[in-house]
Amino acid sequence: MSPDFLPRMRAEWLGNIRADLLSGLVVALALIPEAIAFSIIAGVDPKIGLYASFSIAVITAIVGGRPGMISAATAATAVLMVTLVRDHGLQYLLAATILAGALQVAAGLLKLGSVMRFVSRSVMTGFVNALAILIFMAQLPELIGVPWLTYVMVAAGLAIIYLFPYVTTAIPSPLVCIVALTAVALTFGMDLRTVGDMGDLPDTLPVFLLPDIPLNMETLMIILPYSAAVAAVGLLESLMTAQIVDDLTDTGSDKNQECIGQGVANFCTGFIGGMAGCAMIGQSMINVKSGGRGRLSCFVAGVVLLLLVVPFDFIVSVIPMAALVAIMIMVSIGTFSWSSIKDLRTHPRSSSIVMLATVVVTIYTHNLAIGVLTGVLLSGIFFAGKIAQLFAVTSDLSEDGKTRTYHVHGQLFFASAEQFAAAFDFGEVLDKVVIDVTRAHIWDISSVAALDMAVLKFRREGAEVELQGMNEASSTIVDRLAEHDKPGAMDRLMSH
Repeated sequence: MSPDFLPRMRAEWLGNIRADLLSGLVVALALIPEAIAFSIIAGVDPKIGLYASFSIAVITAIVGGRPGMISAATAATAVLMVTLVRDHGLQYLLAATILAGALQVAAGLLKLGSVMRFVSRSVMTGFVNALAILIFMAQLPELIGVPWLTYVMVAAGLAIIYLFPYVTTAIPSPLVCIVALTAVALTFGMDLRTVGDMGDLPDTLPVFLLPDIPLNMETLMIILPYSAAVAAVGLLESLMTAQIVDDLTDTGSDKNQECIGQGVANFCTGFIGGMAGCAMIGQSMINVKSGGRGRLSCFVAGVVLLLLVVPFDFIVSVIPMAALVAIMIMVSIGTFSWSSIKDLRTHPRSSSIVMLATVVVTIYTHNLAIGVLTGVLLSGIFFAGKIAQLFAVTSDLSEDGKTRTYHVHGQLFFASAEQFAAAFDFGEVLDKVVIDVTRAHIWDISSVAALDMAVLKFRREGAEVELQGMNEASSTIVDRLAEHDKPGAMDRLMSH
């Protein structure tokens, strides 16, 4: 334990008590409709999302790496669980949640939190846009083949959500939407689908339970793909949110500890009947803008959420689904980066392709992890292509015509190795060839192999070859991997 651990914990828990308590209360009120809506997206009873939001919020407040960030059940993870719940049921979902948590803890212990720096801005934009579209698509079953009153109520809910903040921001407008639409539906006896129609709400505190599944390899093969996707998407959204909160509060956070915290939260949540979750961009923004900065705000949000729901489940059960649909449409609209559409005309074409590919693949597969991986791979390919274009080889001949010096400029790696090999004239009759890499850097085995081939081919033609200007890092990889100075190298070349 570091010497500053206790003072830091005291500051993170007790350094902003009043504002953290108030912001936690606001977040708890806003979490209720979202937790219910995300449960419905995943195809499970509302109590699964509510238990999860309570558990994840409380645990990440204690062991997470980013004070002031709100974690709970989210749409990003809910959309990944639809197929698993439909095909195998709730118990497999709980098992997948536990395994996802274990994978996230492993990622934190392996220090994988730092890999976020390899996710480009284009991939992040594609990620949030795809998430927004998936959230909206998840609402379509509640908007197709329903009574016309449903559309009226959804429109009224959206009007309240967007217009009420002009009256006051003291009360979250989604909460006002729920109260108003529920009151209208009850007063006029409207025949609308309600939260109670979607499944059971919690009427007791969560209890420890083991998922009722067979413990064998077949079960592991069923849940592993879903767990891996949930773990990857959950960490991605959590680390992205942590970075945003870092920027808003001008403070740093431990990304690897956040991975561990998210993992511990999901692992424990699966044992109390909750679904997996992660950090919430929208709720974290609400918390920060309401003055929440410490761990207490997230802890209070989770505890108050459970205290509000368990004694008053009979009230929550009569909330019309139209109110939750309106809230989720608001979430999808707010999540989508509308400026990215305009930026398609001004951003580099490669960046736009990466963003669009991330969106298209994610929507096609309904898997945010696959979409993000596609975007990261495309970003790497485009980056390698750009760096390869900055590579060049020039040469000059000595006055006596017996020595040619090749000057290599730029990064020599797999994408530029072919251009490097094509730059040499092996048919020229020379006594000596100098390959000057003073302005170059040798990166990988492909570039070392290309260098080997060039040296050996010149030697085969009878020329002496000198490598010149190699920096320390390039010299290290060449000394370790190169073949041209090892016995039998020429014979191996002649055998090809």
